[in-house]
Amino acid sequence: METARLPFFVYGTLRPGGPHHDRFLRGRSRAEEPARLHGAVLYAGPGYPYAVEASRGPGAVVAGELVTARPEAYDDLLSALDLLEEYVPGDPRNLYDRVARTVVRDTDGAPVRAWVYVAAPAVAARLRARGTPIEGGTWPVR
Repeated sequence: METARLPFFVYGTLRPGGPHHDRFLRGRSRAEEPARLHGAVLYAGPGYPYAVEASRGPGAVVAGELVTARPEAYDDLLSALDLLEEYVPGDPRNLYDRVARTVVRDTDGAPVRAWVYVAAPAVAARLRARGTPIEGGTWPVR
């Protein structure tokens, strides 16, 4: 699955209007569509959010955008997002893990498999114990 060319589900600073949107996505995306990740809770981080997958039960819903990369920009975008999220496959020090999950497009309710950067296990455990959930699952674009 690691080599799959999936779209990306973004829910924080990469959303339109967010501080990283233009730098990372402008010119690299073919489409950006509102979507939702079910079974996760959004937590506040130090200037950016974490999606934490529900450990039991359905969890909540995280709002974001489904980003389809331009084919010629895909590899560059994947590398750039991994670098932004400080994600290194298999590294136990990761703050985020990049995982394939099903998100639901708002426009037509279609399920779409996408890459999602979720809180790594140690970070998720800390957030569940002491974190601040974001009511409504929507990171405010500043």
